Amino acid sequence: MDRKAAKELLHIQVWLARVEEIVDRGKDTYLADDLLQEAGDSLMMKLGEAANRLSKLGVLAPDGVEWAIAVANRNFIIHQYDELNRVITWSTISVDLLEWKASLASLFHDADVVIENESDLDGGIH
Repeated sequence: MDRKAAKELLHIQVWLARVEEIVDRGKDTYLADDLLQEAGDSLMMKLGEAANRLSKLGVLAPDGVEWAIAVANRNFIIHQYDELNRVITWSTISVDLLEWKASLASLFHDADVVIENESDLDGGIH
């Protein structure tokens, strides 16, 4: 795995932790809070963009993750924002994206190793 892919994966790891924070607040809170909904949208857009980059870098998505669906979701949020169904966006973040964390665990580990080894080689400067 190259450095670019590793960095994208580590961004995804952080964003999925943020998704988890939203989900921990519960469905009713999410559906009643425009700011949480916007935060969820932003995270889904970032995840879709990262998925697009990883796909272009040749990183294969593990079982349970489909880069193309994440990219399509990103595009929908950006271009059809006025058609968003909040029950569906809740399902995406609370089910689909939470499953990504487990599915991507081995890639997150590999990304950590790449960045850690790079840090060892350059004396910790990024």
